Amino acid sequence: MTNDHHPSAYRRMSREDVVKAVERRCPSRIPLIMSHWWGEGLREQYGDRLEELARYPSDAEFIGIPKYDVEAMELSWKLKEGGALDNRAVIDDWEKLDEFIEKLPDPAQDSRWDELAEQASGLHDQDIYLIVGWWGLFFETPWSLRGMENLMVDYYEAPDKIHRLHSALSELYRKSIRKAAEAMSPDGFWTSDDLGHQTQPMMRPEMFDDLLKPYYHEIGKELRTHGIHWWLHSCGNNTPLLPSLIETGVQMFHPVQKHTMDERQVAEDFGEQIGFWAGFDVQHILPEGTPDQVRDEVRSLIDTFDRPEGGMCIAAGNGIVSGTPFENIDAFLDEACKYGALHRKQYSNG
Repeated sequence: MTNDHHPSAYRRMSREDVVKAVERRCPSRIPLIMSHWWGEGLREQYGDRLEELARYPSDAEFIGIPKYDVEAMELSWKLKEGGALDNRAVIDDWEKLDEFIEKLPDPAQDSRWDELAEQASGLHDQDIYLIVGWWGLFFETPWSLRGMENLMVDYYEAPDKIHRLHSALSELYRKSIRKAAEAMSPDGFWTSDDLGHQTQPMMRPEMFDDLLKPYYHEIGKELRTHGIHWWLHSCGNNTPLLPSLIETGVQMFHPVQKHTMDERQVAEDFGEQIGFWAGFDVQHILPEGTPDQVRDEVRSLIDTFDRPEGGMCIAAGNGIVSGTPFENIDAFLDEACKYGALHRKQYSNG
């Protein structure tokens, strides 16, 4: 069945309809947000053919906002080449922390705000839900600054330094959020912290609560002040951390990574407290399955996470990479639109 037979299911949702999904006020269908996430090698594989998939809607737009640029901070030491989180170690000695904090910029003074405000205004004129943000919060960013091995040791040996760094980052982040609220009037704030690996979180919940949760709370409070929804991406098994994330104010959680988290149990245990920005399995089902298997999995995700009042969006679980059959990507987006609308209609008729 093609989208020609179901035009309403393939029409981009209004800003207010996406708000209804997040706030559990009975949206018309399940929003597709970050579902067109073209990952490594996909553009090289398919080129302009990917434009055919633009017939499927993206129900929100993302604009990156200033965080900081370590290259522009004019630190007194030479930075290592490259930017991988594991090998940069910008602060390879805690003796450098004072200077790093002192030279963190004021994001409100960034020269790009006028341009960003103009972009936001154009999206508001089109009645599109706007999400602003950046990669990395209080785990991924310190990881990039210290390196993974150092950071894991720091949690035990230098918690006072970690608190100091987190406090400085929190102040920086909140300034940027305040400026974005003033200049851009966003609907959502998106960021990431890959807090889990395949079997469990990167740290004990008690350690998260001690070292990261107070600063998550500060971000959540800032966002609530401006009426901005909080969207968080975190790969791996985050199940033991979900109660703390909910408490700090995270509203939409992505991706509930398949094969690491028990989707049905998570939906049952937490579905009344947090919304799920459910990520489709890009590791196995999308690249290895048939189109029919892809459609079945879309339906399973929606049946699992959608609730009568809403609280679900659907996305790619991470970037869709080269080697993924084009017909599978098409089936994923088509079924997400079609079944997402049908599922919502079932609730509205019920």
